[in-house]
Amino acid sequence: MGENLKSAEQFEAMVSGLTVRAPGKVNLSLLVAGKRPDGYHELQTVMAKIDWMDELLFEPAEGDGLDLVCTGPCWAPAGPDNLIYRAWEMVCAAVGRRLSVRITLRKNMPAGTGLGSGSSDAAAAVLGLNRFFHLEMPESVIYDIACRLGSDVPFFLKGPMALCTGRGEKIQPLEGMGDFSALLIIPDVNVSTKRVYENYTHNPAVFQSLQKQINGALAKKSIDSLAQICANMLQTSCFQLHKELAVLKETIEQMWGRKVCLSGSGSAMFMLFENTCGAKIQTCRQILDKTLGIRYRMVNSNRW
Repeated sequence: MGENLKSAEQFEAMVSGLTVRAPGKVNLSLLVAGKRPDGYHELQTVMAKIDWMDELLFEPAEGDGLDLVCTGPCWAPAGPDNLIYRAWEMVCAAVGRRLSVRITLRKNMPAGTGLGSGSSDAAAAVLGLNRFFHLEMPESVIYDIACRLGSDVPFFLKGPMALCTGRGEKIQPLEGMGDFSALLIIPDVNVSTKRVYENYTHNPAVFQSLQKQINGALAKKSIDSLAQICANMLQTSCFQLHKELAVLKETIEQMWGRKVCLSGSGSAMFMLFENTCGAKIQTCRQILDKTLGIRYRMVNSNRW
């Protein structure tokens, strides 16, 4: 297993087993409608998969149960704290038997960055177990497991772009929005989604204003309009907890005169570019690398 290409498919049969790719995401917009009686926040967010991916390799296990191995450039827990482990437990419960499997996770994307890699890994685990063991679980069962694993997990069952509402589990696919390229900025900061939501202060007037703008952009099927609005209502809370991210965002925006958007609860940020902006992208990358010392990566919208 290795670094993925845009042309890669999600499922690939291997001599030793099955590889399932788990793409990250960016939030092209993220609105919070308020807190629900169940303690979750009501969301309206546009999520889009990107072609930066983790990989899960499913192989027959030598022992009983799940043998979870974590490799790659980024760290991930190899026990019950990993959503892959919890996904395996839920699938076993759903089918009424203990599935013996070795899953090797190649962790390419860092956690705590708002790119949804843990949620995507969980979705890939459910889909991979279903295919590897020929379980033929109904879509309703797979969706139910995904919802119980986490609010972002259901989005990764399909895609590649959707309007997600409720606590994020209600998925409305978006067609005809077009492709995009983005310069992904990856600060060395791990943000706690739980803390960001706990620190969040709701402003109904801001929500209503942004909702009108976002709905207009969706009606026009315009990614450019979404990028110009650059709406993320979790940004203030995130930046209060991590002031260095606010400074970085302002610095980059002043350098290039274009908006930098926070993905999810952070810490990753991104700038959307047109395909004709090759020279400007190269300049941005050089400054991020040599002047600011910040990790970056060019990504594209994913096909699936």
